[in-house]
Amino acid sequence: MSDYGWIPPTHCVGTHRWVPSSGGHVPSDAVVAGMDKDGGQIFVGRAFHEGDLLPAKVCPTHGCAFVAYSGEEVTKIHYEVLCSEHVAWKFARNGDYPPEAIRVGTTSGGEPLFVGRTMIEGTLTPGKVHPSHNCLYIPFAGKEISVPEYEILILN
Repeated sequence: MSDYGWIPPTHCVGTHRWVPSSGGHVPSDAVVAGMDKDGGQIFVGRAFHEGDLLPAKVCPTHGCAFVAYSGEEVTKIHYEVLCSEHVAWKFARNGDYPPEAIRVGTTSGGEPLFVGRTMIEGTLTPGKVHPSHNCLYIPFAGKEISVPEYEILILN
């Protein structure tokens, strides 16, 4: 059971797990989301912020995770890391998500959130797919940046 208490349901049970972590630590089977400018791997995570459970980019080289929220890139010391061998990335746009997308979190109002990724300034960066906003938001360079086209994480 997650330290976060509530684990969003998915279409397949037992194909992935969330591991509580902090300080940039990630399990050996963590899902890689991308690559930072410095060559460090970025992993799929999630963290609570302002009542929302948000998709996060976990950056071991920075010793933390980051979430996109209200126009800013927010640092999180405590987070969960996604571990699975049964995932893939699929092209999507404008807040769309396929049925096999992994529900990573939720807003305080109950809207489901998913993890997506995109290329920006030479980095492959993950963030939150926010369906009602019709975009992917990524935490990058201190800001929350919206992009209309992205890859979304799915169960494979």
